[in-house]
Amino acid sequence: MRLPNILLTGTPGVGKSTLGKELASRTGLTYISVGDLAKEEQLYDGFDEEYECPILDEDKVIDELEDKMHEGGVIIDYHGCDFFPEHWFHIVFVLRTDNSFLYDRLESRGYKGKKLQDNIQCEIFQTLYEEAMLSYRKEIVHQLPSNTPEDLERNLDQIVQWVEQWKKDNN
Repeated sequence: MRLPNILLTGTPGVGKSTLGKELASRTGLTYISVGDLAKEEQLYDGFDEEYECPILDEDKVIDELEDKMHEGGVIIDYHGCDFFPEHWFHIVFVLRTDNSFLYDRLESRGYKGKKLQDNIQCEIFQTLYEEAMLSYRKEIVHQLPSNTPEDLERNLDQIVQWVEQWKKDNN
C-alpha cells in the first residue's frame, strides 16, 4: 500500500466533509463520504421514521468499499465507525465541536426535536470518541477541535504533515 487510509468521524455537523474534501485536494487521496456513497448506490436497509432518515446497510457499505480500501489512499467520512474493519485505517481523527457551534450548525441543516437533541448529547458524552477508542488501537485515534476556520487550517496542516511522513516511512 503506497498511501494511507484515514477515517474522519464525529457527530454530524462537526466538519468532517469540509475537512475531508480539502484534505483530498491537498494530498491527492480519494475522499469518500459514506452518506453520499449510500445514497448513490442505495446501500440502505429501510427507513427510520423517528429520525426521518434511511437506515444504512453496513454490510453493503463494507462490500462496496473493500477493494478501494485495500488499494489505499482513501479518506472515509462517516459519523459512525465501529462497523469498519480495524485493519482498514492507519489513523482515525474524531472531530469535536463545542455545543454552541454544533447546535447552530445542526439547526441550520433542519435538525429538530429528538434528532437535534440526540446529536448534541452524543457530542456532550463523547460517544463517537469512545466508539473510536473501542474500535481501533488507541495510538491511532486522535481528537481534533473543529470550531473555527483556524481549527480547520490547523487540522489540515497537521494531517497533511502526517500523510507526508507516512509516505516517507512506508515507501
